[in-house]
Amino acid sequence: MRLGEIITAAILALLAIYLMWKSTSLEIGYIRGEGPGGGFWPFWLSFIMLLSTGWIAVNWWRGTSPPSQSDEPVLDAYGWKMLVFVGGGIAAFVALIPIISMYGAICLFLIYYLKFLGRHSWFVTLALSIGLPIVFFFFEGAMRITMPTGMSFTEPVFNLLYDIIY
Repeated sequence: MRLGEIITAAILALLAIYLMWKSTSLEIGYIRGEGPGGGFWPFWLSFIMLLSTGWIAVNWWRGTSPPSQSDEPVLDAYGWKMLVFVGGGIAAFVALIPIISMYGAICLFLIYYLKFLGRHSWFVTLALSIGLPIVFFFFEGAMRITMPTGMSFTEPVFNLLYDIIY
């Protein structure tokens, strides 16, 4: 567990540095009359992630976190099983994006995750699976970015919705 904690922190730190560097290809400051530049949120969220990984490393070095004091394996049999189920769900989510759009993939992933892995009620599952893609759609409009709309049969729906929010 101790080794797993520092390796994970190091990988996340490298990812944060890469994302910070990559986001500087866009404006990371405030643009007068427009708002934050396209790289603003990715840069600063990556910076916060880098600070967090630094704090994890400090706690690991001092031995103050429970994982840094443990000789247990990182994943037991149940952990490996859940890694496969969640990782498989995420792989299916990514594979479905170009087919049924980002929003359709989010909806199906949430149904899988909440109902079948989390065993939540159908009410909670459907409320979140339908509600969150709607919230993300309006967030997309506010951020002035477009998400993948899937194959041609979903595009007319998105063209109508884009006419409404843009």
